[in-house]
Amino acid sequence: MLHEVSAAVGAITRHLSVHQVLEVIVSSARRLVGADYAAIGIPDDEGGFAEFITDGIGEEQRLKIGPLPRQHGMLAAILTETEPIRLDDLRRDPRFRWWPKAHPAMTALLGVPIRDGDQTLGIVVLTNDLGRPGFTGADTELIELLASHAAIAITNARLYERSRELTVVEERNRLARELHDAVMQRLFSLRLSARAAAKLLPDDPAAARGRLDEVEQLAAEAIAELRGVIVELRPADLDVHGLVETLRRHVTLLDRLHDTNVHFELRSPVDLSRDGEVEVLRLVQEALGNAFRHAKARNVSLTIESERITVADDGRGFDADEAATRGLGLLSMRERANALGGDLALTTAPGEGTVVTLLLDCAEYDSAQYDSAQYGSAPDDAAEDDGTEDDGPDTDTERDGRD
Repeated sequence: MLHEVSAAVGAITRHLSVHQVLEVIVSSARRLVGADYAAIGIPDDEGGFAEFITDGIGEEQRLKIGPLPRQHGMLAAILTETEPIRLDDLRRDPRFRWWPKAHPAMTALLGVPIRDGDQTLGIVVLTNDLGRPGFTGADTELIELLASHAAIAITNARLYERSRELTVVEERNRLARELHDAVMQRLFSLRLSARAAAKLLPDDPAAARGRLDEVEQLAAEAIAELRGVIVELRPADLDVHGLVETLRRHVTLLDRLHDTNVHFELRSPVDLSRDGEVEVLRLVQEALGNAFRHAKARNVSLTIESERITVADDGRGFDADEAATRGLGLLSMRERANALGGDLALTTAPGEGTVVTLLLDCAEYDSAQYDSAQYGSAPDDAAEDDGTEDDGPDTDTERDGRD
C-alpha cells in the first residue's frame, strides 16, 4: 500500500498544470481506496466550483446530470469542516439534500478537505454504490495523506501557471516593441518614398521610378520582418502543455464562458511537428469559433484521434456552397489542412448541424461517424435530466456537467 501511495504522490507532483494535477488526484484517490466514484472540487468565490472533476462516471451520464454543483449541502459541509466526513449512508445525514434524476444512487461517503494552513483549496469526495461497504479509518488516513500532498502540488501548479502567464505578457510586450521598432519604421519609410515618387512623377519620371524601386525594396524588407515576428508567435501553451492539453484547456474555457455544452474526447494521441501543432490549434480554434458564432448549437464536441480531429455541433447548419462565398474561415482551414499534408472534410446542411473533420495523412473519411448520440441525450430529453425538474432536487455531492 505504501508503494501505491508513493506512486500516486509521485504522479501528482510530476504535473505542472492545475487541471492535470486535479485529474491525477481524483483518479489516484479512487484507486487507493477502491471507491466506485470519486470527485475533486475547487471552489470559486461565487458559491460554485471553478473545477469539479469526477472519476467513475461516464461522459454521457455527466452530461445528463447537468451543470456543475453549488457550494451547499454535503459539499458545503466538507468545505467548511477541518476534519474528514465519513458516512455509511449519506442519504440519512441531515446535511444531504438531493441529486438529479440521472445521478447514480450512492450510500457510503468519504469527504476530505484539501487544506493549506487555514485555507481550504478544495475537497476530495469518494462514494460507493448502494449495497457496497463503507469506508474505513485506514481509508481516511490514506486520503488525508494524499490531500496533504495534493495541497502542495496544487499550490505549485498555480504558481507555475502564474509564472507562465507573466512570461506570455513579457513576450507580447517584446513582440510589440519589435513590431514598432522594425516593421512600423519600415512602413513609415515606405510611405514617405511613395509620396516622394508621386510628387516626382509629373516632372521627373526617372527619379520617380527610382523612388518606386525603393518602395518595392522597403515593402520586401517589411514583409521579411513581419514574417520573422509571426514565426515567434507560437502559442506559449503549446510548449508548456502540448497540443492535446492546450486544446482541452481551450474547450474547458469555452464551456465556462458559454451556455453551450462543450465535450472533449481524446481517443488516441497525435504526433505532429512543432509547426504542425500550431496549424492544428489555429484550425480547431477557427472551427470551434464558427460553432459558437454562427451555429447557435446546444452541443459542441471536439474529438481527437491519431488520424483525424473532429469538431461537431448540433446547430442550424448551413449551405456549404453558399458559405464558401461569404467566409466562415473555410478557405483558411482548408489551407491549414493542406499545409499539414492532410485534408478538410465538411458535412453540413441547413438544420442538420455541422461536422468539420481534419484528416491527418489524408485518412479515409466516413461521414457516418457523426452521430448526435455523442452529445448524450437528445434536446427533448436534456430538459428532463438537467436537474430542474420538481420530482427530485439537484445533487450536491457528485454532480458534474456543463455551465
